[in-house]
Amino acid sequence: MLALVAFCVAAENVASDAGSGLSDLAAVPAIQSCSSLLNASLSSTVGAKTQILSAKTEDSRHGPVCVVAGSIGPGHIGFEVHLPSNTWTQRYLQTGCGGLCGMVQINVDHAEGCTPVEDGEMATASTDMGHNGKSMGDGSFGDDPQARIDFAYRGVHLTALAAKALIQRFYGQPAKFSYFSGCSDGGREALMEAQRYPDDFDGIAAGAPAMNFQIQNSFYHAWQARSNMDAQGHAILTADKLPILHAAALAECDAKDGLKDGQIDDPRRCQFDPGVTECKVGVTDTSHCLTHAQVETARKLYAGAHDAQGHRFVIGSVQVGSELQWKGVFVPDASTDPIPSADMAMSSVRNLAFEKNPPAGMQVTDFKFDVATFDRLKPLHGLYDATNPDIRQFVGHGGKLILWHGWADPHISPINTIAYYNAVEAQIGSASTQSVRLFLFPGMGHCSGGDGPSQFDVLTPLMRWVESRQVPEKMVAGRPSVMPSGPPGAPPKPSQDGRGDMKGHMPPMAMMGKSGLDPRQALPVNRTRPVFPYPEEARYTGKGSVDDARNFVSASPTTAEPQIPAWEGASFYQPGFQKDCSVIHAALVCK
Repeated sequence: MLALVAFCVAAENVASDAGSGLSDLAAVPAIQSCSSLLNASLSSTVGAKTQILSAKTEDSRHGPVCVVAGSIGPGHIGFEVHLPSNTWTQRYLQTGCGGLCGMVQINVDHAEGCTPVEDGEMATASTDMGHNGKSMGDGSFGDDPQARIDFAYRGVHLTALAAKALIQRFYGQPAKFSYFSGCSDGGREALMEAQRYPDDFDGIAAGAPAMNFQIQNSFYHAWQARSNMDAQGHAILTADKLPILHAAALAECDAKDGLKDGQIDDPRRCQFDPGVTECKVGVTDTSHCLTHAQVETARKLYAGAHDAQGHRFVIGSVQVGSELQWKGVFVPDASTDPIPSADMAMSSVRNLAFEKNPPAGMQVTDFKFDVATFDRLKPLHGLYDATNPDIRQFVGHGGKLILWHGWADPHISPINTIAYYNAVEAQIGSASTQSVRLFLFPGMGHCSGGDGPSQFDVLTPLMRWVESRQVPEKMVAGRPSVMPSGPPGAPPKPSQDGRGDMKGHMPPMAMMGKSGLDPRQALPVNRTRPVFPYPEEARYTGKGSVDDARNFVSASPTTAEPQIPAWEGASFYQPGFQKDCSVIHAALVCK
């Protein structure tokens, strides 16, 4: 096995040359005190009543940072902006919020080795997207139509306007470059910006985007939960059986890409039947195999939501090789434990997905997988979803978009992102080749983790692309051999199997707390791999370690791209569906 090395000095000096290709921008100090921002009048610039609630200087490891908190009406969009007093190099970064948001937290993830982030040179901001939640899965705000609009698209956009106005006032000049980075719902927010507000950002990184919000938070998670429930509502498939299923998937599919290396590079190119794991007739000890009921459950999970007439209600489901990531999503530890996917679905279904909310006591077992239910979700497709492929205005002013997704994502199928990339390419033609890139990471879970290389820097390639037109031809990702433990900055502990994060733990990210940037250092890795822009693949040269990215080159697929099966929402990836909404007489009105 490759000796443990820090990712920042991994193959090809990934982090050591991170600053090359970026504009050489001088640091601009603040021209006024932080407390003076309390008097900033932003309402006319933002286009809505905006209040500054606090502005105070706090210490960070790179010096003082002005932390500004505010609120935007007519609802309650909370936002926070962090302004370095002496180290700002004229860049602005806004980060997305995951789940259903409901809290302000500036998370800068997948930026290991990104110099402007690590050196505290960027002004940053984020928003709670218009409501305060008990958790990031709390959808109770849906009773307020203004909160729905603010969550769907308004909160992120107005926060960008407010933050830019504060930057202008604090430094006496605007940001030279503006960026947005988010994953999961943050990825949806990223795409919403490119589609609805193409002038807000110069570069956007959209990870595992929940762009099909309506379907993702209803049919997808409801099906995954129901597929794993018996008549008493108990889980059929439990986490102890996932390694068995995963081992069988690897045995069948690992070598399909020409290299048996413990990861599946493109799961679509392998047909895997979980029936190979079924216990033989007469076996009484089922600890090393799956029961017939568990096999049937696995088949349903791979297949995704559909009805007996052949109608498909999701564009894609979980991919072969993702099995270890199912734990804690729709596969619990014990059969009597709750199934989180049920709560994920019902929080949205009860509060957000329909024009008129269903009864508050509705359970996942009440959800119907039929065309009539799908059609009832369509009216708010134009409010929440970010699947519009017409981003000509964004690319027209030089905007750059990096899409990225993990093949082993249990929350959002990567097929969604592939479909969107293809739709953009079909819609804007040759402009897409110079403005949009998609990177798919084998073995990576939802936004991070998994048993494949999942630690990488997406921001530096995006910034190089925007600032010096260096097209990102590859990303080098590392597979952590240790996993983070404890509070930010705490030393990591070894993973149980020495191969990386097999239990779904989140890898490190830089978190902007009240004291400024609190980076979690890049973890040691035991494998690095290049990931090339889709549809190009990484191919082993036949020489050297398979754990070293330098021994792989870009290659075109040897077979035709698998076709996405027809599904009920195929029209969702066409332009012209998005709606502008407002509140009239306490009701949501969209047109």
